[in-house]
Amino acid sequence: MVSSIASQRDADAFRALNEEWISRLFTLEEEDRAILGDPFGRIVGPGGDVLLAREQDSGTAVGCVALLAYPDGVFELAKMAVAPAAQGRGIGRRLVAAAIERARARGGTRLFLGTNSKLAPAIHLYEEAGFVRITRNRLPVADYYARADTLMELT
Repeated sequence: MVSSIASQRDADAFRALNEEWISRLFTLEEEDRAILGDPFGRIVGPGGDVLLAREQDSGTAVGCVALLAYPDGVFELAKMAVAPAAQGRGIGRRLVAAAIERARARGGTRLFLGTNSKLAPAIHLYEEAGFVRITRNRLPVADYYARADTLMELT
């Protein structure tokens, strides 16, 4: 089941899921801390959304993805995470599909993301969803994550 962020408990799960993988594989950047520390103010308030995948029985959040809103129908797919114990069950695929659908429902005409070449399963997932690789000069933002060495978009 995938649903939008609705409570501080959801915000805490969003932060914990992302801090786990970012800290394990990379370094948390200031922008990570700002977004993860205030998803309602930094994501939801400006027109984006945070989607959470939950275990059917317990309702526990086991995955998440954020949609950050930019002007002119542009959205960023960001902060996607699936708990290690829940990986391999199609949760990431469902989250990406739900995020694409949500961006379109909000008038999105372009969806972009940054990832890292170390994350081959994620890149494969994005390519399956129709994302194509782009160069840094195609990003709609000037300053972007240092760890993002693979940039993609869906139009």
